[in-house]
Amino acid sequence: SDALKNLNTNTKEEILEHNPHFLTHVDNYAQFAPAAIVFGLQAFGNKGVHTAGQAAVLYSMSMVINTAVIFPLKKFTHIQRPDNSGFTSFPSGHTSTAFAGAEFLRREYGQKYPWLAVTGYAIASGTGLLRMYNNKHWFSDVVAGAGFGIASTSLAYWLYPKFNKKANNPHSFMALPNIGGGSYGVTLVKNF
Repeated sequence: SDALKNLNTNTKEEILEHNPHFLTHVDNYAQFAPAAIVFGLQAFGNKGVHTAGQAAVLYSMSMVINTAVIFPLKKFTHIQRPDNSGFTSFPSGHTSTAFAGAEFLRREYGQKYPWLAVTGYAIASGTGLLRMYNNKHWFSDVVAGAGFGIASTSLAYWLYPKFNKKANNPHSFMALPNIGGGSYGVTLVKNF
């Protein structure tokens, strides 16, 4: 819509007006910080809602779901980046990864340490801002990336009990998404 295009353009111009030569690579690392906090706490014996192994499965599921949505959507929408470096602007993958990790951190430690949930979301928000300050994404890319990230982790937490319950059944069936080499698919596993 014209209103969204104007918001994107005005936000970009405002950022560039005050920070024309801004460049950092912190966002490349910050996107993984919220999830790293979870695994760091687990490594030092501070148990979250799930064991370290279960948390690893949940985060992996979240990242598979996130990747399965973000990368095809980037190709399908074919929106040019603000710096004209390519047509993979929408949605922001860095922001999506950061918010998926922030939601993961919130679900694992938010009840025990509410300030950690706030920290995770602050890091994720900062990652999104840095993507705009680096002139790599539009405002709408960052907002959409945040939504997709939160949704992918939420979906992983919803699906996990269903897979986990079936994993304890000797006649279980599991479907796992596969992504790689430019192809997408599903691996089916059946225990007899």
